Amino acid sequence: MASGSIADQEGQVMLLGFWFSPFVKRVEWALKFKGIEYDYVEEDLTNKSTLLLTSNPIHKKVPVLIHNGNPIAESLVIIEYIDETWKQNPILPQDPYERAMARFWANFIEEKVREPAREALFSEGEQQEKKVKELKEGMEVVEGEAKAKLNDKTLFFGGGHGVGYVDIILGWTCNWMETIEEVGGFKVLDPESQPQFHKWMANFREVSFVKPTLEPKEKLVEFFRMLRQDRLGLVANK
Repeated sequence: MASGSIADQEGQVMLLGFWFSPFVKRVEWALKFKGIEYDYVEEDLTNKSTLLLTSNPIHKKVPVLIHNGNPIAESLVIIEYIDETWKQNPILPQDPYERAMARFWANFIEEKVREPAREALFSEGEQQEKKVKELKEGMEVVEGEAKAKLNDKTLFFGGGHGVGYVDIILGWTCNWMETIEEVGGFKVLDPESQPQFHKWMANFREVSFVKPTLEPKEKLVEFFRMLRQDRLGLVANK
């Protein structure tokens, strides 16, 4: 589908992605939430396309959104671009303070939940124990925020508007966290100590534009096992 030239993509919305990437899924959810039609291009990350390399020459990673021939990289940046470009169905709150708080929680999720989860997956022994401890602490904070913000009427962090920025950023936990636990051999998710978060997770999985995009767990487990083995093998050979 991709021509290899950004200039040829004028007037289109195109997303360069890879099926297992939670960062790509975030952008897909934002586009679907806004009702934006787009072309999806599946990348082969072992043989990256010219289009990807020219669209994101710094990081050479997905996701990349191409709009009117202009490439935008990094999932959080792309989501804000989408929200500012297409005004319907706001993702970020309109109130400046609430918008700042949404960005704060997005950054917290990235630094204190997603990153230690990734590091726990690709480590062993004491290093893994340290990262699992950090992850559990991060999840305790997320549970506290969920208890403060969510109830039977307010199902999502977007408040009365429904799904919002924080939900989209946190959404990877619905499909990837259990996989990371199984492959990494540790346990963080606990319905008894995280009841409100688990309610949120169940509700988010059922969102109409989210549910069809969630990959089968078995497929993710197989892929993450390969990633973990490769990463640990690289560390062992250093």
